[in-house]
Amino acid sequence: MISATPPCIRAQSSPPLVATRRLKDVEISFPIVYGTIAFWLGKKATEYNSHKWTVYVRGATNEDLGVIVKRAVFQLHSSFNNPTRVVESAPFELSESGWGEFEIAITLFFHSDVCDKQLDLYHQLKLFPEEDSGPQSIKKPVVAETYDEIVFSESSEAFFARVQNHPAAIVPRLPSGLNLPAPGPIDHVNEKKRGDTKDHPLSQWFMNFSEADELLKLAAARQQVQAHIAKLRRQLSMIDGLPQQSKAASGQ
Repeated sequence: MISATPPCIRAQSSPPLVATRRLKDVEISFPIVYGTIAFWLGKKATEYNSHKWTVYVRGATNEDLGVIVKRAVFQLHSSFNNPTRVVESAPFELSESGWGEFEIAITLFFHSDVCDKQLDLYHQLKLFPEEDSGPQSIKKPVVAETYDEIVFSESSEAFFARVQNHPAAIVPRLPSGLNLPAPGPIDHVNEKKRGDTKDHPLSQWFMNFSEADELLKLAAARQQVQAHIAKLRRQLSMIDGLPQQSKAASGQ
């Protein structure tokens, strides 16, 4: 699990507006997958150009991550022309070709109402299959993916309202009595410019994480436990002064 904290809270010299108020003890989670898919070029392969590959960050269920991610920066090996590549919109990916394996640094920057801290990920580009998986093939790529979960603590009310119905988000129940403004239109959902990877040309090669559903259920259960703990804390704070008041009354 990846935490986008310590905490995603902006320093402010004046009291925050209602729209940017933070929700204490509330966590919003986004399951993600990041990795690479590499194709051997076969007869077209040369000594210095043997594979074509794609590196990406996607939603675990191929949902659009543009709802939280503003841009992604991929840091390639220094031998590439312009090794720092910036992707400004979903899907967050880039394709290249080469001959060697190396570590790719991926930096995610979030929208202003999500978090003001960046998140750094690292992935080892894999071009060659394991020995027990047979020889290289132009039809079957080498896939290397990592499943993880980004957790945003003490999220803003604006962020909560915006993603509470988003299919990629794991959102807890709010404490009773706390009402948020209705969510506004989501600019990232556009039929003409979709950011999800459901119909991605490489989607047939994406790993199907058999434990993903269970992990999502565990994350949802954790959210419920945290909400219950928060409720108990509020109840304890309300009765914290009662023993002293009773003692004072018995001494009169």
